Parts: sequence; C-alpha cells; structure tokens
Amino acid sequence: MGEYHHSIDEKGRIIIPSKLRYDLGESFIVTRGLDGCLFIYPKNEWENIVNKYKELPNVKDARNFMRFFLSGAVNAEFDKQGRINISTPLASYAGLKKDCVIIGVNERLEIWSKERWEEFMTQNEENFSDMADNLFSNF
Repeated sequence: MGEYHHSIDEKGRIIIPSKLRYDLGESFIVTRGLDGCLFIYPKNEWENIVNKYKELPNVKDARNFMRFFLSGAVNAEFDKQGRINISTPLASYAGLKKDCVIIGVNERLEIWSKERWEEFMTQNEENFSDMADNLFSNF
C-alpha cells in the first residue's frame, strides 16, 4: 500500500522505499503494466501469474497479451542503496524521465511517471465513488 514519490536518475535507477523492499525479496520481476505504468512482482506472485497464463486458450488475444506482458519482463534486484535499474525499453514504455510515483497495489508495485499518475488521478477522481458503488454493491 501507499504512494511514494522518487526520481529516476540518468542511469535508469530508482529507489524503492524500504517499507516495500522487504515484501519483494532479493530478486523480483519488473514488466510492462497496464495503463502506461510498470508492474513489479515478487517471484512467487510472478510464478502464480505465469501459471494462470498457461491456462489461457490459444487464441489471438491471449497470445498477443502474453507476448506484450512477458517479453518486457526482466529479473531485478536491489543495489546497496535500495535502487533498481529500469531498462531503457521499460522506462520508455512508462514514460519515466525524472519524477516518478511508486504505488502499492495488492500483490504488486506500480511505477508511474508523475505526469501520467496525475492524469490518471484527475481522470478518475470524480468517478471514485461510482467505482466503489459498482464494485462493492453486492457486499
């Protein structure tokens, strides 16, 4: 959980907050996410996702989604300062240039460019109550 603001440096390194590092473990997966951000998964969660994808039917949408999602995936680890290195293709996909936002979303982290995150929040904040009503009306 949480929202953290950090910068990505010219070498593609970004600090992951110490509160979040423990749950990721020593190595983890960084890949293209949905909505123009990056997803970071602990290894055990990544294995669960890959196993679910193996059950998808062999249809064009499934093949294309797996190509998109899995081809961008890279193993990552923290350096001594708690930073991770974001590859150029992943940084380019997510529009990461300087200011970034790292958020915790259930079993994963997401890294957004500050501009995309602010745009996302602006576009969705008015609908937040409606989203909650639609998702939780049966509870």
